[in-house]
Order: sequence, then C-alpha cells, then structure tokens
Amino acid sequence: MTHHVRPNLRALTVFCLVATALVGSGCHRAARPEAGGERTVEAGVPVGFGSEAPDAPVVTWDFGDGSPPRQGARVSHAFARAGAFTVRALEKDKKDEVLASAQVTVVPRPVLRAIPAEAEVAVYFPQLRGNVDPLMDFYSRLVGESQALESLEDTPLLSLVLRDLRGEPRVVDPEEGVGFFSLPDFQGTVALLGVTDVEAAMDSVVRDLESAGVTVSQREPGGAVRFQRQNGEPLLLFPDRGYLYLAVPDTEDEESEGAVPASQAGDSALEAARASITGMSGPGLSELPLLGELRQKVGSGNVHFFVRPVGEDASSGIRGVFAALKVEEARAELEGWVASEKALFEGKSAPGSELLGKAPAGPFAALMVSIPPEELAKLVFGAPGSERRERTLLRLREEGFDAANADSLLDALRGDLTLLAYFDAPAFYRNLLKGTQRPEPRGTLLFEAGLVRSEPIVEWLTGRLKARGQPFEVVKDAGATRLRTRAMEQPVEFTVTANRLSMTAGESIQGRTVGDMGSALRERFGNNAFEPGHLSAMVDVGRLRAELDAPQEVPGVPAQQLPAVRSLVGTLLDQLPPVELVFVDFKPEEGGGRFRARTVLRSR
Repeated sequence: MTHHVRPNLRALTVFCLVATALVGSGCHRAARPEAGGERTVEAGVPVGFGSEAPDAPVVTWDFGDGSPPRQGARVSHAFARAGAFTVRALEKDKKDEVLASAQVTVVPRPVLRAIPAEAEVAVYFPQLRGNVDPLMDFYSRLVGESQALESLEDTPLLSLVLRDLRGEPRVVDPEEGVGFFSLPDFQGTVALLGVTDVEAAMDSVVRDLESAGVTVSQREPGGAVRFQRQNGEPLLLFPDRGYLYLAVPDTEDEESEGAVPASQAGDSALEAARASITGMSGPGLSELPLLGELRQKVGSGNVHFFVRPVGEDASSGIRGVFAALKVEEARAELEGWVASEKALFEGKSAPGSELLGKAPAGPFAALMVSIPPEELAKLVFGAPGSERRERTLLRLREEGFDAANADSLLDALRGDLTLLAYFDAPAFYRNLLKGTQRPEPRGTLLFEAGLVRSEPIVEWLTGRLKARGQPFEVVKDAGATRLRTRAMEQPVEFTVTANRLSMTAGESIQGRTVGDMGSALRERFGNNAFEPGHLSAMVDVGRLRAELDAPQEVPGVPAQQLPAVRSLVGTLLDQLPPVELVFVDFKPEEGGGRFRARTVLRSR
C-alpha cells in the first residue's frame, strides 16, 4: 500500500529562515548592488554608487573612465573629464559578470560654480577652449611674444594653461575655466583652474613655485600644500571638486609694532578662504541674482569681470559692475554695465560740445566730457573732502590762487569739456632737421569748456601763469579776455567769454576742411558716442602714423634728407606697442550706466 507523504509546510518555512540567517541565501534572492539610474553630474564632483544598507553586497565597481576599479558596497567617485560613461557593478570574484550598470553623463563644472557666492571681485574665463587662444595672441602682439610668455610662465596656474596651449602633457580641462577672485574676509587673491589630473597638476604647480624661490613648508593629507615666500608670508595650494585653488595673501611691506606676524595672520586668513571654498554646497557665484541681472545687460566675451561693493563701499550707491572682453584677431572690445541704486549724476545732464559741431577734420585724438558740473568738478579736482580735493586746493594755493575761491572756480564750469588734437607732420620734420633737432611733437590742440561765470576762470589762469613765471599778455576785446603766451616754443592763446573758455595751442590749422566732427565721430564709433551726456575719448595712432608717412616734400627741408628721416621715425614708431586705435565711452542710463572700450592693433 502506497503512502503519500504530505510535506510539513511549517517545518520547511522554519528551515528556510534558519538557512537564510546562516548563509545569507536560501529561499530569498540575494541583494543586488544599486548602481543608480541614468544621471548627469559635473566633472570633478564626487558621486556615490552602491548602498550603505547592511545587506548591500561588496562588488567591484568599474567606472568606465579608465580609472582603476574599486571594491565596496558603497563607493564615491569623481569623473575627471566630461563625457558619457557606463558604470558597472561586477561580481567581486567574477569580473565578467555584470550585476548592475548605470549611464552617467559628465559635463564640465562651470567656473562660476567653483567660486564662492560671497566673492566681491571675480575675473574669469568661462572655459579655456576658444577663449584663451585669441586673448593670448592679442596680448603677445601688444607686448611682444617673449614678454607675454614670460609673464604667463611666472604666474602659477596660468603656466599650466600655457603648457596646454603648447600641447605638452595635458592636465588642464579645456572645457572648464580659469579665473581669479577675492573674498570679503581675505586680503588677497585666489586663483582657480579646472584640471583633469589633480595630482599631476599639483605637482606641476609645486615645481613652478619652487623654481620661483617659494619653499614648500607642509604637505597635508588630501593633497593641500603650504608654501612660504621669501618674505615669510604663506601661500596655500589645494584641490576641490575638479579645480585647483591657489590662495595668495596680499604682501605687507611693513608690519606695525605689536602686530601679529604676517605668517600667522596669513595662515588664519588662508584657512578662512579655504573653508569658504570647500564648504560650498550650492551653486556658488553662478546663480547670484545680481550677477544674473548684470549679465543680461552685457554681451558675451572671452573673459568676464564682476565687481560688487561690500562693507563701507556699499554705501556709494553702486550695486555692481560687470564687463565682458571680446577679442577677435587684432581687435579687443570691452562692454560693461554699472548698476546703481539711484540715477547716476542724480539724473542731471550737461550740454553737448559746441566745438565738435564745427571743427577741422582729421584729429588724431578727441575727448568730450558732458556731465553735470558738480560731477565734472569731482572728476577734475576730486570729491569734496577727499585727499585728492585737498591736494588740488593745496596746489592752487601754491600757484597763487586763493583757495577760498576754489568753490567759485568749480561752480564756474558748465559741465562740458572738449579737446581735439591735430598733428603737423611738416612742422615736426622741420623742427627735427632744422630746429631743435629733437623729436618734439608739433601740431595743434583745441580746447573748449562751457562756463556759467567767467571771472574765476580769468583769475585762475592769470594766477597759474604768474606762479610759473611764464611771460604772457592780456588783451581785452568786446566781451572777451585773451591771454597769450608760449609753450614748447609754440603759441598758446586762451579766450574767455561769458559762457566759454577756449584754448588754441600751436600754429593755426590750415588746409583742413571744417565741418561737423561730432557726426563723423558718432558714425565711426556708433552707439551715440560723443553726444550730450557721454564721456567719450579716442586716440587714432593709425592716423598719426599715416600723417608722418605722408609728406613727400617739406618746405625748408632738403629733398634728399626727408626719406631718411621718415624711415628713422618709422623705425622708432615700430618699437612702440602696435596700437592703431583706442576708444572709450561712458553713458548713464536708467538703472546705471554703460561703458565701452575698443583697442585695435596694427595689421601685421
């Protein structure tokens, strides 16, 4: 007779529980590693894989970026460079068995996310690729290639960038940035640079500093290195989330009696700066509302500048300044915005230039200031109560002008100034060959300032000429006072009327078309430059060179001598920086003011 044995379910359950407790397996499936889902992370920022749960298995983690595999139930890894990587959890003893995997997209860590949000000044390249090369080329042409290379090679961190441009072993991340910033509680500068190989980059910077005479004083766990400069002051080099930081305290020339030694003060300041950087948990400077507001006012560039007043400086009413420098071949354009809590110049304006409306063509330099008279007084003489204003008043007293009447002198200005400079090449060559035989400038300066009162101006000019012991004559016409003198053997004449001060220095201009020079300058530089309310200036070195090269004959100069002296002058000019044009402009607008600058280099 056959008996059917019914399984004892309760006993079987107990057996499975005991077996699971003893060997970690049995009727329950083994715990699998947690690789995490698809994610996007920043280069250099540690990201975790696995689990800290008690039953999390120990596996071998392959990060897919060429770095050595690591074992553990929970690991942290920072990807050194941008890219797409497959992270795999492998059976610890069977490296070909994949237990879990995840796709990780690594993007460059923006340099602004590596600068603390409290930074008060920041100069930064958004990324190295496409930004450093044109600026380096422009700088090399401006100061000379050897001098440019020398200055970069002597600057820690930037020397790594230079080597990267030369194609040497690459430790710099071209998709990340480089910059400099300052912190409110740190009297110094911090440089930062995105790198792909932290250890190799650290070693390279250490060698650079040691070759410059800086001594390594301590190497700390985690890779930080302390240095001591020859004056005893410290430096600190340390890595953080894919960037290298070099903190450099300002140099103290002299220490007051009883003060804390610079090395001790520097150490504490360095620690505070490092804590601000390594303690960042948010987006850093990148999402600062003020910076976002300012960036919308300005176009993109190769390098950017950000400044905001803090502490006592914040009372000035200026909220912040942002600018972008864009370089293309031989041309550098700077555009910036000044954000203000109140209207600049209190919303007041000044007249435009009457001189520009009817002036000889072809100046190689022009300056026009059109701002309220009190602001003009600050610009020329310094703000009331400032050291510069006091020095100006002292100089006026020394020149025989009653300082008690200084305010009346300043109040006499209307707020508009214009200066035009013309070059006279024939006169220059005659003086060089037949006159003083020195390369003295020759040409004409035209100056004009609007007045609301003329008496203080006449008194000041007369006192200044007397104090200098300079001979002059005064001629009074109907409604005008003229003061005539000479400077550098050239005639100078001041004409003061009820509403205008004019000056002509040099020989009278002949043979130049007289017209609306203001329109010509505005057409050339755009954006309403040289209009009322602007502060605009330009120096056209290219025109100066062209005028020096133009004369084929000069009355009074032997024809056989002119080519030789022209060639000599050209050679001398070639020794100067190859600048063709410099232009600047500032204009108050609602909520602040916009400034522009341009530098153009001579063609190769």
